[in-house]
Amino acid sequence: MRILVAPDKFAGTLTAVEAAEAIAAGWRRHAPDDEVVLAPMSDGGPGFVDVLHATLGGELLAVVAEAPQGHEVPATILQVGDTVYIESAQVCGVHLTGGRLGEFGTTVGVGRLLLEAVNAGARRVVVGLGGSGTNDGGAGLLAALGADADVALDVGGIFLDGVSRVDLSIPRGLVDGVEIIAATDVDNPLTGLFGASKTFGPQKGLDEETQVLLDGFLESFAAATDRRVALEPGAGAAGGLGFALMLLGGTRVSGIELVAEAVGLARQARDADLVITGEGAFDFSSRAGKVPAGVAAIAAEALRPCVALAGQVLVGSREMRALGMDAAYSLVDAVGEERAFGDPSGALTELAARVARTWSG
Repeated sequence: MRILVAPDKFAGTLTAVEAAEAIAAGWRRHAPDDEVVLAPMSDGGPGFVDVLHATLGGELLAVVAEAPQGHEVPATILQVGDTVYIESAQVCGVHLTGGRLGEFGTTVGVGRLLLEAVNAGARRVVVGLGGSGTNDGGAGLLAALGADADVALDVGGIFLDGVSRVDLSIPRGLVDGVEIIAATDVDNPLTGLFGASKTFGPQKGLDEETQVLLDGFLESFAAATDRRVALEPGAGAAGGLGFALMLLGGTRVSGIELVAEAVGLARQARDADLVITGEGAFDFSSRAGKVPAGVAAIAAEALRPCVALAGQVLVGSREMRALGMDAAYSLVDAVGEERAFGDPSGALTELAARVARTWSG
């Protein structure tokens, strides 16, 4: 058999590349004659640059930029020809904030990465959005590019209170002639019931009162820039980074679709007998822009079965089939929670070997 292994990261334990290697090792342990092809995936969040570098090659450029609370952190951007790929989570990810005080987090660091890309001669910049710990509408990014306003833009969303004037002439001039693409795993607008603050605020430490405050401040920020852009799908991605990139003329695409196209996943699925995907928690949120659902859809188009290996499987068989999976296997159920978190690579290898007994002759 030919097996295509295309997982996302297992958040907090394994990168997508590590997960793919562990699954492949387990499969080969039981079925050494099967051909196993690795295609680690990303939806635009953490691991975006590593996944694309593993497939596309290119040059990794080391940079230093501001984290959400202002201290400097190392980051890498990937240059492939005249295209530069940026992973926003490297400098504004929730892992840098501990899921706390999102109202004070700034996206200045993402703006620094965008400047580095432009200075490297990029004619096309693809920014992966996901896993952010910030909620400033991308104001920090714009500030890093030279935006001016009647309030401070570089110290977090909570300081957008009272904003009524924003001058974007300098940022737009800097990126003139550069194609900007926001690769996201969500299509939420900037504000409102399904906006950045209400939908994703809780995972950034925002209580209900702060969510309401920030939503109002982002409404004012949109009024001072472009309300129509704030309504665009994906404007609310990464705490509103999508909005800032669209203000600069950027367009939004599905992160999983962009990565799938870059790695030729559709062709690889047609050449496979079975497609394996996975992520840390396989639940019903996996249906919207996430890697497993995207991989399953591509497998279905190729008329190939698709199974998921996950840290936890939190849906029933009916929901699993609705998500396009022929089967889903839980790491915690197979080896126990202590082993799953204590030795995630070894445990995933063991689970993959068990799954191979079912699916490989």
